[in-house]
Amino acid sequence: MAKATPVHDHGHPEHGNIVIGHMIFCPACKCGHLFYNGKQRGNDTAWTFDGNLGNPTFSPSMLVYESKTHPRCHSFVRNGKIQFLSDCTHELKGQTVPLEDI
Repeated sequence: MAKATPVHDHGHPEHGNIVIGHMIFCPACKCGHLFYNGKQRGNDTAWTFDGNLGNPTFSPSMLVYESKTHPRCHSFVRNGKIQFLSDCTHELKGQTVPLEDI
């Protein structure tokens, strides 16, 4: 089963049905995190992806800023595992866990 799934841009006909990134499920935030693969819709942040949907690796790290509804989540995704860094504000801070199927 896949631990990352492609996300397509269906909303802009000029883009066609292109893959704009890949989504993983974050067990700490209980939601998906999207790793963009290029500069779409004004987003100047892009990650590299190794192409392995079963055990993905993305680079560089993902940083999701804390809000009223979500904790700060800073992680690396490498070889199908998510490594939560020490600056996270959730219960998986400092741990490395396998990604869940999405």
